[in-house]
Amino acid sequence: MNEAVRFPGSLKHDSEEMQSGPTNRGRRFGHIVSVTGSQVIVVLERNSYNPSANNSDRVAIGTLVVIQTPLALVVGMVSETSSPMPEMGTENESIRLIELYLAGEIPRGESNAKLVFHRGVSNFPTIGDRVRECNSEELACIYGRPDAPIIEVGTLFQDRSIPAQLLLDEMLGKHFIIVGNTGTGKSCALKLILRQSLEGNDHAHIVVLDMHNEFADTFGDKANLLNPSNLRLPFWLLNFQEICSVLTTDGPNRDTEIEILSDAIVFAKRNQISYMTGRGGRLGDGATIAVDTPSPYRLAEVLSYLTEQMGRLERTNATLPYRKLKARIEALVSDTRFSFMFGGLTVEDNMTELLGDLFRIPTNGKPITLIDLSSIPWDVLDVVISLIARLAFDLGVWCKGKLPVLLICEEAHRYAPASSDGGFIPTRGALARIAKEGRKYGISLGLVTQRPSELDPTIISQCSTIIAMRLSTERDQKVVDANSQDGGLEFLDFLPILGERQAIVLGQGAPMPMRVQFHDIGDSVLTSQDDRKFSVAWKDPSIGHKELEAVVSRWRDSGRSASKSLETSQTSAAQDGGSTKLYSRIRRPSLNSSD
Repeated sequence: MNEAVRFPGSLKHDSEEMQSGPTNRGRRFGHIVSVTGSQVIVVLERNSYNPSANNSDRVAIGTLVVIQTPLALVVGMVSETSSPMPEMGTENESIRLIELYLAGEIPRGESNAKLVFHRGVSNFPTIGDRVRECNSEELACIYGRPDAPIIEVGTLFQDRSIPAQLLLDEMLGKHFIIVGNTGTGKSCALKLILRQSLEGNDHAHIVVLDMHNEFADTFGDKANLLNPSNLRLPFWLLNFQEICSVLTTDGPNRDTEIEILSDAIVFAKRNQISYMTGRGGRLGDGATIAVDTPSPYRLAEVLSYLTEQMGRLERTNATLPYRKLKARIEALVSDTRFSFMFGGLTVEDNMTELLGDLFRIPTNGKPITLIDLSSIPWDVLDVVISLIARLAFDLGVWCKGKLPVLLICEEAHRYAPASSDGGFIPTRGALARIAKEGRKYGISLGLVTQRPSELDPTIISQCSTIIAMRLSTERDQKVVDANSQDGGLEFLDFLPILGERQAIVLGQGAPMPMRVQFHDIGDSVLTSQDDRKFSVAWKDPSIGHKELEAVVSRWRDSGRSASKSLETSQTSAAQDGGSTKLYSRIRRPSLNSSD
C-alpha cells in the first residue's frame, strides 16, 4: 500500500472530531474497506502498526476501537487480524486487515457534553471512515454506568486502569451463571461477587448450596452456617413426589407402594390436624386435606396405618409393599445421618421459624445462609435441593415478590442434568421453574458449573448474564456460545486461552461484553481445600494414627460413609416375611407419643 488513502469526508471527520469529540484522542490506525451488517473490515494504514510497541499500543483481538462517523463514534471490537498478501520485504509493505464486530455507539455532542454509550448501532459506518483506538475517557464511558447500582469485581484486560463493573440489578434479577474448568477460579469469582453484593446491603437474602463446604470462612459473622447438625428440614415439608423418592423403592411394587403411601400420609395428616384443633376428629367446615397439603404429620401415624392395613390382608405376598415401607421408615428414623429430616421426638408446626432461619427473615446481621451439603447423604441430597428450591419459589409467590432471594447452586450440572433420564426430576423441575418464572416474584438463580453442556438447557437458556472462565472442551464452548446474547462478538474464541482469574462477561449484567481480570480476594478467605500441593504435602507426614482415629470418628458421626444399611434393611424385610430381627436395636416410634 502506498500512502494512507484520503476518502471523501475524511477531512470533515477530523475537523468534527476536533470540534465535538473527546479531547484525549486515541491513536488512529486504519480506515474501513468493507461493511457487511455488523461486520467491518479495516485496513491498517502505513506506519500505523508497530509490532514491537508496548502492549497498550498494539491492536489485538478483543480490543475496543472507535469508528469516526458524522453523527456518532461507533464502537467496534477486534475479532480477527490477518495479512492475506504478506510481502517478502519489510513488514510495513504488507497489507494488514482487521475484522471488527459493531457493538454500540457514542452520539456526538458538544465538546463539553458528557459521553453516553448506547448498545446497538443506528449510525452505520461506511467505506473510508477512520478507525482509531478507544481512549481512557471513552472506555470509562462504555464500561461505566454511574446511573445504576454496580459492583466492582476487577479490571478490564484492555486497560487495567478501568474498573470492571457488573450491573447488580440486571445480573441478579435475571439469573447468572459462572462456567469454567476445574481450577480456573469459579469459586473465587463467586465469593468476590457475593461479598461485593453484600456491601451496603445488610438486608439481603442469599442462600448458597455449598456442595464442598468451601464458603464457611468467606463471609465471617455475616453468614448463617447450616449443616446436618443444625439444619432442620422436617419430612412433612416434602411434597408427595419428594417423599416418594425417599420412602419408596424401584421395582415392580413401586406403584403399589406409592398408592399405599398416599393413603397413609392423608390419614396421618387428618389425625394430626384433628389433634391440633381439638375437634375430636372433625376438620373445619369446607376444609380438605390432600397429600401435598403443607401441614405437619407424624410418622407414627403412618406406621399405625400400615400396620392396620397389613392386618386386614390374608396373603403374605400382598403385604410386601407395606413391609417395605415400614422397614424404610424405621431405618430412616434410626439413622443419625437423616436426623435433620427424620429426627426429633415431637412434630411442631414451626414452618414460619424454619423459613425465617433458612431465608434470613429477619436477617439479624446475617444476610447470607451457607448450607453445607457435603455431609448430606446422597440418598436424600437431590430431595433436599429440590425442597429448598421449591420453598424459595413458593415463598416468593406468596410474598408477591416483596422478598428478593438469590439462590446459589454450586455444581448445578449434578442435580439439574441435561439428560432427561438423569438426576432427580423434581429438582430439575424446581430449578427450571425458578429460571422461567422466578423473576416475576423476585427469586433469582446463580449457577456454577464446570460442564455447561451437561446442564439442563432450559435452565441455562434463562441466564441473562454469563461469566465464562477458561473452557477447554469444544462441546462446552458451543453451549456457552449458543446461550450468549452477545455471541456475534466472537468473544468466546478466548475461552480456551484465558488465564487464572480471567473471564469473559457477556449479557445484561455487563454494560458491554468484556474480558476482565478478577481481583485477588486473598488467601484469608480461601479454604484449605483449594489447590492441594502434592509436592509440599508429600515432604512431611500429614497425619498420624491418632489423627486418623479422629478422622474416622468424624466420618462416622457426620454420616459421610457409603453405608448400604437402608437397602439391606429393605431386602431383609422382603425376604424374612416382615421380621424385624434386623431392627432389634432400633428405637421404634411409639404410636401413643409424638413422633
